[in-house]
Order: sequence, then C-alpha cells, then structure tokens
Amino acid sequence: MDANVDSIFDLSPPEKLQLVEDLWDDLAAVPSEVPLHDWQKEELARRKANLTSHPASGISWDEVKRRVRSQHGR
Repeated sequence: MDANVDSIFDLSPPEKLQLVEDLWDDLAAVPSEVPLHDWQKEELARRKANLTSHPASGISWDEVKRRVRSQHGR
C-alpha cells in the first residue's frame, strides 16, 4: 500500500482489493474470534441438521461453481 495515502478511500481499486483480502485473511486466521449473531448461529445449525439428515441434498463446490457459471455466463 502507498504510504502517502491519507484514507483507504484514496486507494486505487487494486489496492482496495488487496486490503480487503488482507483483512479477510486476518479474520480467517482466528475464526473463533469473529462474532456471530444468534440468527446466524441458528441458521448454521439448521443447515447442518438438514445436511446430516439428508446428506444427498448437499452438492460439491465444483457443482456450485458450475451452476453459477452457467447462470451468469462465466
């Protein structure tokens, strides 16, 4: 990052993306410290229970990417 930048809003788009990636990596390093709302915990528990009781309902990451790309042309 440029040391002469006064604000993150003055960064170039590539610098902003790099900052976001760096922040995400920092948060992901200690996921237990990332706060979750109760509704988020409930939704995660609901999804886990659904997948446990219906394992065939899950799809692979490759399938997710294929579907997104087929819908959005990428």
